[in-house]
Amino acid sequence: MRETVFLNYTQDELDHLYDQRAWAPNAGAVLAEWRDAVAPARASVTGYAEHAYGGRPTEVLDLYPAQTTPAPIHIHIHGGAWRAQSKDDGAILAPAMTAAGMHFVVPDFDLLPHVRMPDMIDQLARMVGWVHVNAAHFGGDPDRILLSGHSSGAHLAAVLATLDWPAHGLPADVIKALVCVSGGYDLEPVLLSARREYINLTPEEADRLSPPLQAERIGCPVWVLWGEKETPEFIRQGEAFAAALARAGRLAGGGLVHGLNHFEIVGAMAVPSNPVHQAVVDALTGAGGDRTPAPNSSDFRRSAAQ
Repeated sequence: MRETVFLNYTQDELDHLYDQRAWAPNAGAVLAEWRDAVAPARASVTGYAEHAYGGRPTEVLDLYPAQTTPAPIHIHIHGGAWRAQSKDDGAILAPAMTAAGMHFVVPDFDLLPHVRMPDMIDQLARMVGWVHVNAAHFGGDPDRILLSGHSSGAHLAAVLATLDWPAHGLPADVIKALVCVSGGYDLEPVLLSARREYINLTPEEADRLSPPLQAERIGCPVWVLWGEKETPEFIRQGEAFAAALARAGRLAGGGLVHGLNHFEIVGAMAVPSNPVHQAVVDALTGAGGDRTPAPNSSDFRRSAAQ
């Protein structure tokens, strides 16, 4: 008899669907490309600097300045299944994002299981506060803070968009736009998968930290993107989050990107001539006040070859 644990998935199937590397044979090579891009990116962006946004060793961020000011501020949250990777993984995006006229910020933060997920959110909320307070010092516009994230970083970015920002001493609309790329947003299946071994949440916390259940709390336009070659469960997660946002009147656009897996989609964001990069920049800067926002779309179809 077939015993299922979520939808029609058995335990082994669900665990496999949350193992992105098993579905992306070039994952190691792509991650190596990200590492190789760090030093050149920092050298190529004039004024690059690391700043502390808090007192803990992990509470630092990379700031890649735009060359015109005042400019919108694009904060990007790295992925890594909530337990790996670092701000270095965002460096590959920096030259293209700054060339598009945005200050580009990538924070570090504590990872699971060294802290709990609510602690990660608290750190990142304080990071947003630091960026808002210090924007004028680096030529940023505190009224145009834009947010993106990849993989688990997309989930964290989406949770940030649900926060009660006045309770953190910030304007309710401190985040003007959000782009979520290849995330897992509903924590129910995540906590039923093998990832439950390092994620410790109460049922109440899991609901509060599941953006599809909190979509009406998001006050900014949201774009959701996922790759054609993601796992079927990550594709379902993207579709389900987009549907929840649409019901709440928050979905601005996005959809499936043809030909790319979970890791390759980041590289597409880093190439100015690539439609994925163009869509992300148009979404962020359009909502930030510089351009016309990207049109509503339920299916962003682009070829990896473009």
